[in-house]
This record gives sequence, structure tokens and C-alpha cells, in this order.
Amino acid sequence: MTDTISAGVSEELRSRLALALDVDDMVPALRLARELQPWFGVAKVGLELFTAAGPDAVSALASIGYDVFVDLKLHDIPTTVGRAAAVVGSYGARYLTLHAMGGGPMLRAGVEGLHRGAARAGLEMPVALAVTVLTSDADAPPHIVPKRVRIALESGCDGLVCGAPDVADVRQLAPRLTVVVPGTRPPGSDTHDQARTDTPAAALAAGADLLVVGRAVTAAPDRRAAAETLVATLTEH
Repeated sequence: MTDTISAGVSEELRSRLALALDVDDMVPALRLARELQPWFGVAKVGLELFTAAGPDAVSALASIGYDVFVDLKLHDIPTTVGRAAAVVGSYGARYLTLHAMGGGPMLRAGVEGLHRGAARAGLEMPVALAVTVLTSDADAPPHIVPKRVRIALESGCDGLVCGAPDVADVRQLAPRLTVVVPGTRPPGSDTHDQARTDTPAAALAAGADLLVVGRAVTAAPDRRAAAETLVATLTEH
């Protein structure tokens, strides 16, 4: 990929950076995705964009070379979550979030559904991620994250989503699972509505596998410069 080479970003680092496309229209979403693709290998489709564009958001982003992260935080009765996850698995999504608040039976149904949907479509096995605590939740008691990590492990989840301050503890409890950290901010950036946050470099150093970055880059006056600065903070050491 010419742009990636010119940006000096390794494919290994790109695969660990997810671009949060928190918009309600595919036109600006694709514009952002194409502009920032030299720095990001994963595109996150959240509730806002999925509500606006549905499965087309997944297929459109996959078609231009992204791994697609569908962040719906599914939370319902096990049968409903299992069936919904199977549908997402058939789309070719690489990641899907399930809210660990839903409990073990729900998480198991989601994992099994996601894997079943992908298998039936002949696709690579996707990653079912259990969301521990929302990064906007500053009041979650200390025991909640470890409890939800244990539930996710018992339920066969492939990975976990947690705030940057929780990464080291989560990694100790679940050393083999993929750890995803949303809401990271380069030094000096506005935290917006995120409470459980830290810098991308700190999150990686603590053991994160995948960083989700949104407004710190997408809302910057110069998005490319912001992306370059982000990558520089991750490669300077």
C-alpha cells in the first residue's frame, strides 16, 4: 500500500489501531476511512453508523481493506443475542462487542452465534469481545471489572474491552485474550466524555492489543497531522 509506506507506519502497528467512525452517514465515514487508512488497519462501526447504514457499513469498509470492528455491545436474552451475533458473523466482521453485564449464558450465546455465522459463510473466525465497563463510567466499583473478566473467560469470549487504567489488571487475569482499549487520547487532548482513559502509549505498554481512537484524530483540525503525531508517540521508544 503506497500511502502506508510513505507514512512510515508498519502493518503490525496499523493492525493494532482502530479508527472509530462515529458518524451517522456512510459518505463522511468512507471519506474519513480513506483519508486515514495509512495509519489505521481497523475501522470501528458503532451504534450510530450501524443504525444509519446497517450491514452496508461493514461490507463497504471491508471492501477497501479494513478489518471491521462492529461495536454494538449486544445485551439481551441469550437467544436474541446469539441470533443477532450469527448475523453479524455472516457479514465478515472481524470483531463484535457483547456487554458482559448480560451474564455468562448471554455471552456464551453471543460467542457461539458469532462463530457459527462466520463458519456458515466460510469466513475467517471473528473475535467476540466482552465489554467490561464503559469508558464513560467513572463510578464503577473496583470489583466489577475483575468479575466481568472472569465471566467472559468462563463464557469462551475471545477478548475483552476495558478502559486504559484497567489494562494491567485485565492482562493479569486474562493473559491469552485480546485486550481492546477505547477512548485513548494523545497527551494534551480533550478527554470529551471519557473518564477511564490514558494515552495510547501507556495503554500499549500496559498490555493492550488494539487501541480505538476517534475524536482525538477525526475531530482534529488537521486529521493527517493528528494521526502522524499519534503514531509518533507509539514508535519513538
